[in-house]
Amino acid sequence: MIKLIATDMDGTLLNNNNEIHHDFIDVFEKLQEKDIIFAAASGRQYFNLLKRFEDVKDKMMFIAENGTIVVYKGEEIFINSLDRNIAKELVNIGRNIENSNVILCGKNSAYIESTDEEFIKEVEKYYEKYEVVKDVNEIEDDILKVTICDFNGAQENSNKYYDDYREDLQVSISGKIWLDITNKGANKGMAIKAFQEKMGIDFNETMVFGDYLNDLEMMEAAYHSYAMENAHDDLKKVSRFIAKSNDDNGVLEAIKLNIL
Repeated sequence: MIKLIATDMDGTLLNNNNEIHHDFIDVFEKLQEKDIIFAAASGRQYFNLLKRFEDVKDKMMFIAENGTIVVYKGEEIFINSLDRNIAKELVNIGRNIENSNVILCGKNSAYIESTDEEFIKEVEKYYEKYEVVKDVNEIEDDILKVTICDFNGAQENSNKYYDDYREDLQVSISGKIWLDITNKGANKGMAIKAFQEKMGIDFNETMVFGDYLNDLEMMEAAYHSYAMENAHDDLKKVSRFIAKSNDDNGVLEAIKLNIL
């Protein structure tokens, strides 16, 4: 019996046109009737997720900013913030990476220093609230993560600049141009495990869906672990099942086939 379903957004629940399938509300309501908790687990900002699920936000669970903040039915369950001095170090490195921009992800807003048009276009896809400031290191906010938007490719380029931090921090490639850096253990998988413990939900009662490397830990938090057909090969290796691609509505199809 499934009690918790958590899905990534980009490349997973969302199709390649950034859309949620029109079947979603019907599936969500049927899950509610079965008392199954549905969670969006994403590197996206919490406020961005709220907007995407406006009609059902008060009934959902949100694992935002790659697991650094968890909210269920409007109540903040926990927050895992970065040390400010560490965040400054990460920002200063990011400023010097070629063809990249830094996003300081706070609890109340995201903060950026560049007004480059291409960069702003990417920011607005994932951050509902953001501010352009002179120096992100001067911001007073709980810092959830430092993100690098790397137009040269996160895996090949900016990822290597943070090798010295891997032992103490979580460095996650969350997309082709995205690198997220959080506290060690601050990831979607740990967020799910903490929620399972709080709610008395078992590993075998959990279903998860993902497509990229920031979903690796999430696959380890559930027996019913699904990589999308379009997923990164490394994610497919650690998942138990394969769902249809995001453009083929793989998440909802798997839920309908196995639960509803």
